[in-house]
Amino acid sequence: MLRSYLKLAWKVMRRRKFFTATSLFGIGFTLVGLMLATALLDHMFAPYPPEVRQNRTLGIYRAEMTGARAQWHSNAGYKLLDRYARNLPGVERLAITGNPEEVYSYQGGSRVKLFIRRSDAEYWRVLDFQFLEGGPFSDQDVSNRSFVAVINASTRDRFFGGPPAVGKTIEADGQHFRVIGVVPDLPILRQVSFAELYVPVTTAKTDAYRDQLLGGFTGLLLARSPADFPAIKAEFASRLPQVPLPNKRWEKLTSQALTLFEYAAEMTIPGEPGASKPALLWAFIASMMLLFALLPTVNLVNLNMSRIMERAAEIGVRKAFGASSRALVGQFIVENVVLSLVGGGLGFAASVFVLEAVNRSGLVPYARFGMNYRIFVCGLGLAVCFGVLSGVYPAWRMSRLHPVQALKGAPR
Repeated sequence: MLRSYLKLAWKVMRRRKFFTATSLFGIGFTLVGLMLATALLDHMFAPYPPEVRQNRTLGIYRAEMTGARAQWHSNAGYKLLDRYARNLPGVERLAITGNPEEVYSYQGGSRVKLFIRRSDAEYWRVLDFQFLEGGPFSDQDVSNRSFVAVINASTRDRFFGGPPAVGKTIEADGQHFRVIGVVPDLPILRQVSFAELYVPVTTAKTDAYRDQLLGGFTGLLLARSPADFPAIKAEFASRLPQVPLPNKRWEKLTSQALTLFEYAAEMTIPGEPGASKPALLWAFIASMMLLFALLPTVNLVNLNMSRIMERAAEIGVRKAFGASSRALVGQFIVENVVLSLVGGGLGFAASVFVLEAVNRSGLVPYARFGMNYRIFVCGLGLAVCFGVLSGVYPAWRMSRLHPVQALKGAPR
């Protein structure tokens, strides 16, 4: 029976070419928009190299100090991470990394903006960078305050015209660094791994960062297993009341160890910290996608109603010969799903070109948007849902027609 439905769906699509073209355009256009949103989320949160251990990584991203008359929200400070996030139970490694900062260099008489990240040597062990040249800086480089740097491929090409770059000197923010490694470009959306210039944290122009509870740093905790997350979070929270605050102005210090998505939820969803925020963020994302697809779905429902009403006589004949309402609903839904899948295929093809155009545009620095199995499965599910949702109501309406009314071509 399914085979017959598929053959009939193909014939119906060819019968009304204008209707088919209009429907395919609406489905394809909607799917392109949804695929762009899905690719953006995938780009931000999926475990792309070097963040391949996200399933067992927690981050200490933010901290807050509060008092009777003041509040201070900021990234975590180096002192908070160095003294109170070490030796947590279940943690294999702690990496402390500064957030990317804009600095300037001069190349060929031109002023060039660079994003610099200052970190410890554990950073290279928590993350899994692929090196195109050389290697990372070591614990000894950090201890000795060595002015060495790892750069990304685009910075190498911009300053040195391509490989090799190891052993050459690059100037940034008035400091000169010897290049010891080159890594591939990473998108700016990768919060914990993106930079154009990676240098030891000890090369900062001042040591004031060492005494800051709040500052511009992130702690990356590599757990032995995701099962250790609750114990790690609880132990870190239990240490915070022991932290001496800078002065009497401050009464309380709060911070959390979170997964990357939990952190995004905390930053997006207002209110007190809570375990329900990631679910709320997923619900918000799903709601936005649903609203984006709602208008095309309603339009497709109206088109489907017009198409099916023209087939009232066919429905009447089939009902007169004993076809059940369930069989008719199934037929019309299969027809609509086939239409949606064809439109989805066109949407996929268009998405590939659109994503490549976004990559080339420079709107998202170092973007590498592309189709992968996660985006494909999501798009396939959206296309099927789109077809089912826009076909159920028209199919149900027409399946309830009385055979006599249907044969007269006057459905109600």
